[in-house]
Formats: sequence, C-alpha cells, structure tokens
Amino acid sequence: MARKNTNKTEPKRRGGVIREYAESIVIAILIALFIRAFIVQAFKIPSGSMEPTLLVGDHLLVNKFIYGIKLPLVERKFFVFREPQRGDIVVFIFPQDQKKDFIKRVVGVAGDKVEVRRKKIYINDKAWQDSYGVYRDPENDSLVPRDNFGPVVVPAEQVLVMGDNRDRSYDSRFWGFVPVNQIKGKALILYWSWNSLSKELGEKVRFARIGQLIR
Repeated sequence: MARKNTNKTEPKRRGGVIREYAESIVIAILIALFIRAFIVQAFKIPSGSMEPTLLVGDHLLVNKFIYGIKLPLVERKFFVFREPQRGDIVVFIFPQDQKKDFIKRVVGVAGDKVEVRRKKIYINDKAWQDSYGVYRDPENDSLVPRDNFGPVVVPAEQVLVMGDNRDRSYDSRFWGFVPVNQIKGKALILYWSWNSLSKELGEKVRFARIGQLIR
C-alpha cells in the first residue's frame, strides 16, 4: 500500500523564494529612492527658454549632491562640495510656485552687481563675456526688464539666473533671485532627446544629442 506524501519542504521553499524576491524588490526600490533623492534625478525640458543649449524634449540627469545634500524638513544643506558658480546650469524650485521646477543658467552669485544694458550683461561694472546667450529679437533692445535691468546686488546665499534664450526666458530679470538652498542640482548629461514636432519617425529621436555633457 502506497504511503501518502507528507513532505512539506517544497511549499516552505516556495515561501522562502517569494520572500527573497520581495526583499530584493524592496531593497531595489529603496536604493532607487535614495539615488533620486540625494545623487541624481531625471528631468525633461518643457520649454525653449534654454535654447539652443537645451531643446524642448531633451531629457537630462541632474547631479543633486554637488551643491550639498538637503535632508527632508531641514532648510540647510550638508556635505557641500562647492557653491553654484557663474555659468552653471541649475534646476531649482521656482520661488513663486513651490510645485514647479525651473532650469536656468547662473549669471550672478552672492555679492555680484548685475546689470543689463541694451541686452549686454555687466557684472561688477565689467562686460560679461556672454558666450551662452542667444538673442532672437535683435531689432528691439529697449524693453524693461528683458533688455534693460538693474543694477542689482545679489544677496548672500542667493543667485541670479537667466535662460540662454535671452529674449524668450522668464527668469530673475522678472521675478528675482533664487535661494541656494532651493537649488536641486547641476545639469549633468543628456540621456534622451525627443522631437515631438517632427513628422518623420526617424527624425523624432535626436541621436546626436544623446550622451552629451551639458555646459
């Protein structure tokens, strides 16, 4: 007479495997959240204010720890490697709407006297070699504050930012300074670029831009 199999090892093994998979998934999620919160985060460019440096549809990674790590519910930053510098492209919380992130280029840092006269930028009374700025309305240089702004002195622990598309950027000239502790990070690299306006599928992906370092 055959004996009934009472071996319960197999169900226990299955339960152990499921638990191992669940633990692995939880650990992976926690690592991903940690990386996103403190090391690197992905952003997408929604507007043309940074053209031609950044195009609508560019996807980029932002270095979040270079300016320091900001802990939840804490205003100050820790482990600061360096402060934002002129020329850095930064992602920050928009001062007038905390739910929005903006991306612009740092033009003035704390203590700088910044002035715009007929589209030319002056920092500490000297013309700034503006190799990044593009002006697409050259026939008009009389608008305030777009073409004529300041002079203003950047307060401590704040920066003044502008879009590279100088004539079509809503930036510090219109709404003021950015607190350093509201900067999320420095733009690092393009990992994807998608031209939604192109009608040809083969032209929608901007392959030449993928992998470019952002300067």
